[in-house]
Amino acid sequence: MILETERLYLRQLEQSDFDALCKILKDEETMYAYEGAFDDSEVQEWLDRQLSRYKKYGFGLWAAVLKENGEVIGQCGLTMQPWKNMEVLEIGYLFQKSYWHSGYATEAAKACKKYAFEMLKADEVCSIIRDTNTASQNVALRNGMTLTDKWVKHYRGVEMPHYRYVVYKNLFS
Repeated sequence: MILETERLYLRQLEQSDFDALCKILKDEETMYAYEGAFDDSEVQEWLDRQLSRYKKYGFGLWAAVLKENGEVIGQCGLTMQPWKNMEVLEIGYLFQKSYWHSGYATEAAKACKKYAFEMLKADEVCSIIRDTNTASQNVALRNGMTLTDKWVKHYRGVEMPHYRYVVYKNLFS
């Protein structure tokens, strides 16, 4: 276990989490900000990327596990992401549709913010969110972040405007 919140454990993803990830990444509605659902090979690439991040950085997206029953209901964690001409520390989150609007993403994201400032000694942390993803933008706002920048990413052959929400350590309470 990496982190614990009131209702969740966050731990490293494992190959055995593939089916749980499929419930998220293969769902069209959940993946609308990514221009559609992933196939099996894309889910495996996603999982492999997290496993590589753990080795390289010591962190990545973590499995969000419900304390009450041990079910993996989503993922939330820290990743290094490209933003314009730099690399930034990002809090990312993605949960099964059936667990949306229950506060899990905010709960996990707040724990990740605390981890970034206290354990990684980061000066700032951000969330990079597609301009059409208002639910994730609201999570960023509830996590104390402020919209600071906009950039168009190119993904799956589509130009996707993204916002960067940032919170600074000196504003962290």
